[in-house]
Amino acid sequence: MNDLLVNLAPTGVIPTRSTSDAVPLTPTEVVADVLACAERGLTTVHLHARDDDGRPTWRPEPYAEMIEGIRSERPDLVIGVSCSGRSVPEIDKRAAVLDLPDDLRPDMASLTLSSLNFARSASVNAPDTVRGLAERMNDRGIIPELEVFDLGMVNYAKYLIGRGVLRPPHLFNLFFGNVAGAQAELLDIAAMVQSLPDDSLWSGAGIGSAQLPVHAIAIAVGDGVRVGLEDALHLDPERQTPASNLTLLERVHRLAAVHGRAIMTPNELRARLTHG
Repeated sequence: MNDLLVNLAPTGVIPTRSTSDAVPLTPTEVVADVLACAERGLTTVHLHARDDDGRPTWRPEPYAEMIEGIRSERPDLVIGVSCSGRSVPEIDKRAAVLDLPDDLRPDMASLTLSSLNFARSASVNAPDTVRGLAERMNDRGIIPELEVFDLGMVNYAKYLIGRGVLRPPHLFNLFFGNVAGAQAELLDIAAMVQSLPDDSLWSGAGIGSAQLPVHAIAIAVGDGVRVGLEDALHLDPERQTPASNLTLLERVHRLAAVHGRAIMTPNELRARLTHG
C-alpha cells in the first residue's frame, strides 16, 4: 500500500481550556504543538485560529503568525487552513486567509461541500459560497481540502467536478460519527469510499469515540487519517483518559506500524496532488 497520509487538526472551533488542558489556542501554542507532532511524523496540518479571548476567528493575522512559525522550522510541512462556516457566514471573511502574501499563503484550505448540523450548532455552506470559495482557492493555487460528512456531499463534489470547479487530483476528508451524518460503521464507510470520484485520496476522520475505529479501518485500507483534538478529546470511549495531539498521533503511528505503513512525507503529498 501507499504511505499513510497523516493530517493533524490540533485546535478546531469547539475545544476550550475547560474541556481540554492540552488544546493549543494561541498561535505560539499551536506552533509549538505542531512542531512537536511533526518531529514524530506528520504529512500535513489543518489550522484553526482563535482570538485573544480564545474564540474562533476568521482574521488572517493569527493564521499568518502560525504559518510563519511553522515554516520557519519545518518549511516542508503541508499547511492547510480553515474556511469554516460554523461561526462566520460571510464569504469574504471566510476567504480572507486565502489572501495572505505568497510566503505565508497556505498550501490547502478546507471546503465543506454542504451545510450540516452538529450536536449543538450548524455549519452553513450555501451553494454559492462553496463554489465561490473553491474558485478563490483555484485562483490562488490553493488545494481544496474537501470535507464530507455524508453521501450527498460526495455527489455535490461530483457536480462541481463536472462543471470544472474542482480539478483532479482530489483530497477528501471523510467524517464519521457526527450525529447528523454518516456513522463509523463498515457499510457507511464503504459506501462513502466507493462513491468517491476517480483520482482521489481520502483520509478517515472520526468524531469523538469514532476516531479510533475510523482510524483502524482507514489505516488498514485507506489513504490516510485525520487526527487531533479538533475531533476527539479523549483516548477512550468512556472519556476517562484525556488526550493530547501527541498521544493521539502516537496511537496512529502504532496502528500504522502494525500494518507496515510508513508515514507519507509532505513532499510526497505535494507530488500526489499536483494538477496534470
